[in-house]
Amino acid sequence: MEKVELLAPSGDLARLKIAVMYGANAVYIGGKKFSLRARASNFEISDIKEGVEFAKQYNAKVMVTVNMVPHEEDLEGLEEYLIQLDEIGVFAVICASFTIAKTALKVRKNMEVHLSTQNSSTNSSVVKFWKNIGVDRVVLGRELTIEETEETMKNVDLPIEVFIHGGMCSAYSGRCTLSNSMTARDANRGGCAQSCRWKYKLYENDIVISDIEDPFSMSSKDLMTLDYIPRLLDAKVASLKIEGRMKSMYYIAVVVKAYRILIDEYYEKGFVSPETLEYCKKEIARAESRLTSSGFYGGIPTAYGHLYGINGAGVIQDYVAHVMEDSENGITKIQVKNNFTIDDTLELFSHCKANQKMDTIQLWNEENEQVEVANRPMQILYLKSNIKMHKDDLIRKYELQIRENVY
Repeated sequence: MEKVELLAPSGDLARLKIAVMYGANAVYIGGKKFSLRARASNFEISDIKEGVEFAKQYNAKVMVTVNMVPHEEDLEGLEEYLIQLDEIGVFAVICASFTIAKTALKVRKNMEVHLSTQNSSTNSSVVKFWKNIGVDRVVLGRELTIEETEETMKNVDLPIEVFIHGGMCSAYSGRCTLSNSMTARDANRGGCAQSCRWKYKLYENDIVISDIEDPFSMSSKDLMTLDYIPRLLDAKVASLKIEGRMKSMYYIAVVVKAYRILIDEYYEKGFVSPETLEYCKKEIARAESRLTSSGFYGGIPTAYGHLYGINGAGVIQDYVAHVMEDSENGITKIQVKNNFTIDDTLELFSHCKANQKMDTIQLWNEENEQVEVANRPMQILYLKSNIKMHKDDLIRKYELQIRENVY
């Protein structure tokens, strides 16, 4: 069986490397031009080139989103930009605009052209249309059930990509106009203000009818599809896509590794054990800042699939340090991310081995002074522990904040 691609988001070069190291077969990023998520760090051409070269070391691919819906003034320099991406080895561009897709098809030599979910491709007929245009892959709309996805897959011979995890939009296929109307920030040109996640008062006849302590919001829970992965693999979906170019390094590492574990077990054994499924769900719960649901995969979402009165599940502070270099003589250079003390029970979350509990530690700062409390984010410390660590491993508190009912 040809193995599925696990496609992860990256908001900058550091997160690109983490995504690849923790198990992504491909990453998608945004450049400085023609991309949504304008508030993400996004990549200069030189960074994209470095990312492509790094990914190749792991037999992974880099895709670039060129997914804005352009107005007339936005098209200047498009051909030159697409040619640059092709020349530096980008695997594919992801386009929402027919104009951008056609331009990419015209100028590309090696680069694939993928059609964004924003085109609401929800049946096999539209997939066939895009194939006839010359598009190499279609990302299905996020409004399909698992049965509709399976039926579509039976009737197409073009690689299909589906979303499996991450933030959902209250608008159809992400084509929102709330932000435009409320803030004059164009959601389809990179300026989304996420108005659906704001908290609102409800009025009837100029009288407030909502509870002030529990204001109304209209956002969706995040998507989480671990239960549906075997069916998507059986349907021969080409790519499984995680949303989240604005998400943290820790989030990307945890979510990618959880799906990697589950996918690999299914290919190895032909099934996913209940123990593995539960483990992966608990892992994801440690990285999610919002509650999750299965989106449209199980049918039209009920009230359970929405966040009413809340727009998040709180800040996660499990992740306490990033390993900067391989351990040497039992000492590891780390960078502090969240508060911890030498009395905390910690856990190594690694890209190259199973998680390991750390029972005892000692800490020193760069002045060789012993430290008992690490409470300065970005501070460099040296950690003595009973286990060997590797560069870009992550350290977190041991099962501190697993949320109930997050999935």
